[in-house]
Amino acid sequence: MTAIWEDLREEPPSRAARWRAMLRKQPSAFLLAVQVLVILLLPFLENSDGGRAVISLLSLSALVTAVFTVRSTPALTWLSATLALPAAVFEVGSFFTDRPVVLAIAHTALALFYFYTAYALIAYMFEDSWVTKDELFAVGACFTVLMFAFAYVYLAVQEVWRGSFTSYTGPGQRSLLELLYYSAANLTSVGLSDVVPIRAQARAVGTLEQLGGVMYVAMVISRLVALTVMRARQ
Repeated sequence: MTAIWEDLREEPPSRAARWRAMLRKQPSAFLLAVQVLVILLLPFLENSDGGRAVISLLSLSALVTAVFTVRSTPALTWLSATLALPAAVFEVGSFFTDRPVVLAIAHTALALFYFYTAYALIAYMFEDSWVTKDELFAVGACFTVLMFAFAYVYLAVQEVWRGSFTSYTGPGQRSLLELLYYSAANLTSVGLSDVVPIRAQARAVGTLEQLGGVMYVAMVISRLVALTVMRARQ
């Protein structure tokens, strides 16, 4: 009886404790939220030095969130952290220099990390035959991660091969938001983008992303939809 009264007198968990519990149970939702937040803030921040600093901080927070998300998947956490560390270092270093070599390495490091995170999320979604709420969030999180991964590849490509892209303003270096918009158009196969690759290397990467987008819908989303329907019928 005493134990029962002690349980009744326990205070409800604090808001911070509830957020920590939610982060443990649904890390993919947090990753998706951070990625969407970066996309929404890019138009207001990318054209100023202070805005670039904020974007760098958000990118680093996305790295931390992604590492935490990978901890909940069958992928190797130590490998994720190993990829994240140089990506974070070069991301910070790219803020202090405009050297093409440094920028290309920074963008490539971030792309590798995001590709590995996407692999981890796909492995997480394919781990079992039971669809959880977090796995549904992982569908969107993995898609945005792939968008950013290819956008950083395009940024690296245009640092190595100048003038790889053009738009309605003419050939030139494209911003992260422009290449993210182009990446989303490729990955979704809608083709609604004014950014166009004009060099062979950029077109090759764009072709790979188009194939990846089709395969993602065919293999990942269709499987989760089928499992969800099967669960509803049981």
